[in-house]
Amino acid sequence: MMNKAVFLDKDGTLIPDIPYNVDPGKITLQDDIVTGLKRLQDDGFKLIIISNQSGVARGYFTEDKLLGVAEKMKALFAQNGLALDGFYYCPHHPQGTVLHYNIECDCRKPKAGMLLRAAADHNINLTNSWMVGDILNDVEAGNRAGCKTVLVDNGNETEWVEGHYRTPTVICKTIDEAADVLLSIEAYELAGL
Repeated sequence: MMNKAVFLDKDGTLIPDIPYNVDPGKITLQDDIVTGLKRLQDDGFKLIIISNQSGVARGYFTEDKLLGVAEKMKALFAQNGLALDGFYYCPHHPQGTVLHYNIECDCRKPKAGMLLRAAADHNINLTNSWMVGDILNDVEAGNRAGCKTVLVDNGNETEWVEGHYRTPTVICKTIDEAADVLLSIEAYELAGL
């Protein structure tokens, strides 16, 4: 049997957005996420982070610094009774300055590469899964992968560039609110309505 997942953007969605931060001491969880994530996890969703980390390609930090970020995220989840099932990141950017990272890749959101890799690694049915993020590039990546999508409209999306894959399934203010909506939609679909 295949798993279902909630793919989560990190910066601005799960944690306050401090640009290019890799200092674990500055990483804290956003308000209004723990209750919703617990409800989703209890319903059987795997919780997987999907994060662009172009600071590597731009030379702001080395890729190994992301290990500390992943460990801090796992610890914060565990402190709140949550299991972080995966942490996927894209270190690339086509305009980066670091050789081998300054490429056009298939993993950088709004492309779906990270979600597809996570789905393969965790035996995930993408049509039963959700991508949750605070900008439309997150939404586009989720839609391209075949997921349903949530835009957490917390003010971080400032461009509002429209496109074929850039319409979210739902728009919510917080992850806690998103959990209510996701679980209601799932119950509706399971009932065959």
